[in-house]
Amino acid sequence: MSIYRSFGNELPDIDGQRILITGGTGSFGQAFLHRILNGYPNALVVIFSRDEQKQYELEGRLDPKHRERVRLFLGDVRDVDRLESAMRNVDLVIHAAALKHVSAAEYNPFECVKTNINGGENVVTAAIRTGVRRVIALSTDKAASPLNLYGASKLASDKIFIAANNLAGSQDIRFSIVRYGNVLGSRGSVVPFFQRLINEGADFLPITHPDMTRFWITLKQGVEFVLSSLQLMSGGEIFVPKIPSMKVVDVARTLAPDLPHRIVGIRPGEKLHEVMITADDARTTMELEDRYILEPVLPLWTSDYRSHKDATRVPTNFEYSSNFNSEWLDRESFLALIQGQESS
Repeated sequence: MSIYRSFGNELPDIDGQRILITGGTGSFGQAFLHRILNGYPNALVVIFSRDEQKQYELEGRLDPKHRERVRLFLGDVRDVDRLESAMRNVDLVIHAAALKHVSAAEYNPFECVKTNINGGENVVTAAIRTGVRRVIALSTDKAASPLNLYGASKLASDKIFIAANNLAGSQDIRFSIVRYGNVLGSRGSVVPFFQRLINEGADFLPITHPDMTRFWITLKQGVEFVLSSLQLMSGGEIFVPKIPSMKVVDVARTLAPDLPHRIVGIRPGEKLHEVMITADDARTTMELEDRYILEPVLPLWTSDYRSHKDATRVPTNFEYSSNFNSEWLDRESFLALIQGQESS
């Protein structure tokens, strides 16, 4: 596996379709919008989000030739009626809206549940009511063996989207999930946090734990992975990309080799290592060259379910975690990953 792996070898034919992105003004949503506008000239995109200022700023950055292909729809995933209005005549939904900060979720548990769990249920309900054909929900490594409320809420959301395939009955609609780790350059990522401290002339970089590891994926790779998963999905799967790991302390050394570190301790709800597939999930996990696929354990909702025949089953004791990864980033490859992200 290469850190420069492209997940875009087999992409879906979605040109001419109407695509809705919940949380569309976030880091992933904007990157996905850019990819659709530049790669699918006849597709129309609906941005569904609750922040009017971010929508205003996004509209101002749009290329004039693309503005007729973008609809900005103010709304909250907590509001099923508003979701239903936005999904009319929509073919494909990418569900990226979530409350994602671990510490904020610990302090505001009811808000986290309303958005991540109830909001996921609302997306499913609205999609079924309006006849959407395909739904991909973005998950997180923290949903695997969750330690914090954010991870637990995303695990509940994952279960909702998997079960939605049963709720749809004979309707031509399928729901699947994409799960990956730390996104390089996204809001909340440690890299822009470190870079800001460096630019502000900090005397040290705070390190939560010297052994902490994380998976790394760029926004561009994340977008391509979602698109390629659309091509593969039969419904009910969780798609996990094969991506490299790196210690957080090595990230800090790469960005600022001469800046000292200070151990500040792990924050409430924070994991030492990222886990994307647990040993308990191994019995339903299949492997392709560039990804793992957790197949659904629920009774099949249709007799024509297409198993991933090119995939092989992983060993029964398999676990995919950032500290026991076969691919690791060094200083040069991490800097190349950052450079590739900034130029995309």
